[in-house]
Amino acid sequence: MRIHILGICGTFMGGLAVLARQAGHTVTGCDANVYPPMSTQLREQGIDLIEGYDPDQIHDEIDLYVVGNAIVRGNPLMEAILNKGLPYTSGPAWMGEHILNGKWVLAVAGTHGKTTTSAMLAWILQVAGYQPGFLIGGVPVNFGISARLGANPDAPSSFFVIEADEYDSAFFDKRSKFVHYHARTAVLNNLEYDHADIFPDLAAIETQFHHLVRTIPGIGQLVVNGRESALLRVLERGCWSDKTFFGVPDGWHLQGNDVCFNDTKFGTLEWELQGEHNRHNALAAIAAAHHVGVPPDIALEALSRFENVKRRMEIRGIVNNMTVYDDFAHHPTAIATTIDGLRKKVGHARILAVLEPRSNTMKLGSMKAALPGSLQQADLVFAYGATTGKGALGWDLAQALAPLGQRAMSFHDLTALQNAIVAEAQPGDHILIMSNGGFGGIHQNLVNALAGRNTDRTPDGSA
Repeated sequence: MRIHILGICGTFMGGLAVLARQAGHTVTGCDANVYPPMSTQLREQGIDLIEGYDPDQIHDEIDLYVVGNAIVRGNPLMEAILNKGLPYTSGPAWMGEHILNGKWVLAVAGTHGKTTTSAMLAWILQVAGYQPGFLIGGVPVNFGISARLGANPDAPSSFFVIEADEYDSAFFDKRSKFVHYHARTAVLNNLEYDHADIFPDLAAIETQFHHLVRTIPGIGQLVVNGRESALLRVLERGCWSDKTFFGVPDGWHLQGNDVCFNDTKFGTLEWELQGEHNRHNALAAIAAAHHVGVPPDIALEALSRFENVKRRMEIRGIVNNMTVYDDFAHHPTAIATTIDGLRKKVGHARILAVLEPRSNTMKLGSMKAALPGSLQQADLVFAYGATTGKGALGWDLAQALAPLGQRAMSFHDLTALQNAIVAEAQPGDHILIMSNGGFGGIHQNLVNALAGRNTDRTPDGSA
């Protein structure tokens, strides 16, 4: 089959493209915005990318158009596909039919931690010898790629780990992506209000999560964060599968660094990752792996060698004793937990938080009131918000950050933002850049600018 993917550089659609190529399909695709790491990964896989959505991409050799959920009515290529009556489907529907059919699917859902937990779970299964396939919304360092059919392309594994998003599937299919996956093992990691562009409230998201619960077979298992009241409400609507809990004493939990199930201790979690959220991600991955037969001691050994995911506290450079990090955090809860983890790591050293509120939810302003609280542990805050174009904020960034006082600065120009950071940074600082997009390449630009700065400065910034 020859497929052409609209919106190919999104984390999900890019991973789908890799899987389709590995499965023997001919794959091309297009997108409006192309940036690493996905663009690099696709080109390394030999997948041709086209910039933009010109209708001249249509030709007779294409069997099916796979449409990402970023595509809307009015897109010129999509309009041409509709007008010509050409075959199209959503990415999740194509995954469910062509990749996941017949596999033991382990799906990881939740507002936060999906990518990291999926990467942990895939790595545990790999170390245990399961050679899993996976599709993850980031690039796990242990694998170096966000998606694969399995370790042996000629004999793909029966097990497949997928990051299961509650966002809708396409403009013509408003069901959450995860209902297409038909998981046998499903992790429900946490549940908060998010995606304000498509969900009116938390109850609407809980309904989608219950749709996922309804798809889990009786021989399957739900791995549920027992500390999340929203998830408990979801289960109260009905549950037809076995379930196990984590984060609570009557389930998988931690005593210090010891991993326990009820009263039984299985071993010690020894690794380099920071933050309580990652400890709970690990419990979820251990529990899900246990459902498919991986002993906890094997899971713990795997996690001791887990190297996280690109753009999850990834160090992009250390220049003159100043460390620049790249992190995907964009929801206030994720921002707070990310900064908290870094604070526990660096102690009293200064943290310079650099934030781009870029997600659809953030641009709508529904969570702007939570931003100051999420940034409290940072010493300085540099925030960027475009005032024009597709990424423009619909609210006043400076006003939202006013509770932080002089610690917070807002910018509408990337060059001015970068110059301000360079002017303020001191040896020993930790510069944490948080965005779910490319952020104009600020990560490497900042590393280069700091390297070229006059290094004969005292810690207070004077010459």
